[in-house]
Amino acid sequence: MAQRVEVVLGDEEREVLGRWARRPKSSQALAFRCRVVLAAAEGKSSSEIAAELGCNPSTVGKWRGRFARRGFDGLHDEPRPGKPRSIRDEDVERVIVKTLEKQPANATHWSTRSMATATGMSQSAISRIWRAFGLKPHQTEAFKLSPDPRSCSASTRKRRSKRSTDRRRCCR
Repeated sequence: MAQRVEVVLGDEEREVLGRWARRPKSSQALAFRCRVVLAAAEGKSSSEIAAELGCNPSTVGKWRGRFARRGFDGLHDEPRPGKPRSIRDEDVERVIVKTLEKQPANATHWSTRSMATATGMSQSAISRIWRAFGLKPHQTEAFKLSPDPRSCSASTRKRRSKRSTDRRRCCR
């Protein structure tokens, strides 16, 4: 059987763990881990702590050991397995700045294809970046009046109803 790791807390550590366990804004996982460590510092066995908190004794042993080895840093989640991000923050910033501050040659606004060509990234990556930051370069923020003399004037637009016959009368 594995040797139980003893947890010894100073007054300051005990105060911080108690505060984290009671704080309403703490994640429930962190609060649970703090309660495990506080109970272990009182000298309780892993099986007693597990019965009290409603978990497995191996879970208690895991958090007891991580706190003994790494202190407060051991209570936080470790990075999850999986493929790391392939798009760096600098690339994301470059796309955002280019989208907002520069206009493409021979076009009125950026498309995902034109931005992908200009930055050397994939079209789907550009689309994900724009979606994440709510960018829609094809939509303008301000209304623009048409310089075309055949378009409706502002005064006729106000009087117009939604019927199509009024549109024909307005734009002759």
